[in-house]
Amino acid sequence: MANVQQLTTIEQWEQALKGSAAKPLLVFKHSTSCSVSAGAHEEFTHFIEDRKAEQVDYAIVHVIEDRPVSNAIAEQLDIKHASPQAILVKDGQPVWNTSHWHITYAFLSEKLVPSASNL
Repeated sequence: MANVQQLTTIEQWEQALKGSAAKPLLVFKHSTSCSVSAGAHEEFTHFIEDRKAEQVDYAIVHVIEDRPVSNAIAEQLDIKHASPQAILVKDGQPVWNTSHWHITYAFLSEKLVPSASNL
C-alpha cells in the first residue's frame, strides 16, 4: 500500500506542492461529515491499498478540520473547491480534477495506472 500524507498545515501543503516537481501528487479533499465524501474516501482508500509502486505521491485533506489548507489548495491551484475532490498535480500545476461520484476506483485506475509512467 502506498503512503498517504494527511495535510494539516499550509506548510505541509506547500512542501507537497513543491514535491510535485519530482513526482506527481494526487490530493484527495475529504469532508468527514458527508456521505458522498465517505463513499469517495472508500474508493480512494481501496485504490491506494492496491498501489505497490509509488509513481505518485498521495495526500488527503480533511476540509472541515483543516479548512485553511483546503482553501490554500483551491486558491493556489485556481480550482473551485468541492468535496469530495481529487486533484492530480504535476510540477506545481493541476493536471486534472474531479469531484463527488466521479471519484471511483475505476476512474482513478483509468487516470493514473495506464499513464503513470507518462506522469
